[in-house]
Amino acid sequence: MFNNLNSQLSSTLLSFAPLAALARGLARKRIIKRARSLGVDWHGQVQKLPLSKWKENFTQIRNPDINYPSYYTKSFHSYERGNLCWESAIEQEIATQMLSYQTFSEAPGVKGDTKLRQNYHDFLKAQITKAPRDILDLGCGVGLSTFAIQEAYPNAKVIGLDMSPYFLSVAHHNPFRRNFRQINWIHGDAESTGLPDTSFDLISAFFMLHELPREVTMKILREAYRLLRPNGHFAFMDINPKAKFFSKMSLDLWLLFKSGEPWLDEYLTLDVEQTMVGAGFTAPKVAWISPRHLSVLAQRLEF
Repeated sequence: MFNNLNSQLSSTLLSFAPLAALARGLARKRIIKRARSLGVDWHGQVQKLPLSKWKENFTQIRNPDINYPSYYTKSFHSYERGNLCWESAIEQEIATQMLSYQTFSEAPGVKGDTKLRQNYHDFLKAQITKAPRDILDLGCGVGLSTFAIQEAYPNAKVIGLDMSPYFLSVAHHNPFRRNFRQINWIHGDAESTGLPDTSFDLISAFFMLHELPREVTMKILREAYRLLRPNGHFAFMDINPKAKFFSKMSLDLWLLFKSGEPWLDEYLTLDVEQTMVGAGFTAPKVAWISPRHLSVLAQRLEF
C-alpha cells in the first residue's frame, strides 16, 4: 500500500482551493520551461497544429447524449476545463512525450515515449499467445495509444473510446492516422460503453486508471469483463506507486504533480490484485516496464 508523508501532506494542502489553483498554474509553467530547457519548442509545435480541421468534425464525433460524470469535469493537468477543451487536446501529444522524455537513458527525448509503448506491447505479446482480432482502447485520448495498438496488431479491428470529443477530433485528424484508417473512434463513457457483450479479445487502458476514483475503476473493470470474450484479456499501463522516483519526491514536486491529478491518491492506494479479482478476472500478472511504470494483465476465464 502506498504510504508517503509528502504525498499525504500535499493532498491536505491542495484541499485549499486558492493553493490548488496556484499550484496548477505553476505546474503548467514548469513543464513548458522544462521542455524549453530540453530543446523542445512547446508553443511552436502546438501552433503548427491545424485546429480548424479538427473543429470541422467535432459535431460529427460528439455524442450529445453523454452526461459527463462529476469526477470528469474537474480540473485536470492544469486545464480549468480538464479534458473538455481544445487546449488540453492540442497539447496532449507533446505533454505525453515530455512525461517520458528522460525515463530511459538509452532512449532519450521523444524516443522515451516510443520505448514505453513498445515495452508495454512486448509484455502483452509475451503473455497473450493468440493475436487478438478485436481490441478496445479505453481512454484513448488523441489516439497515441490506439495507433500503437494497431501497429502492434496490424490485422486486428481496433476501437478507440474516450469521453472527450476534443481528444477524439484530434485523433481522427492526426496525420499519422493515414496508416491506420481502420480505427473506429467512439465518443463514449468507459463505465457504460453501450457496446455488445463479448465483443473483444483485448481491452487496454494506457495511462487512464490514475485519473479515476476507485469506484469508477471498479465499474470500468466490470464493464471490461462484460465486453471481453471468454479467455479475453484486460491490460493497463500506468504509474508504478513502488517506483523509487516517487518515494524521493519533495513536497513541492508532489504539490505540482497532484495539482493536475485530482484522483491520484485513489490510484496510488489501489490494491490492483484485489480489485481485478473482485471484478471477476484472474489474479493479474504485473511487470515493471520502466523505472516509473508498470503493466498489468488479467484474463476473463471461460466457464
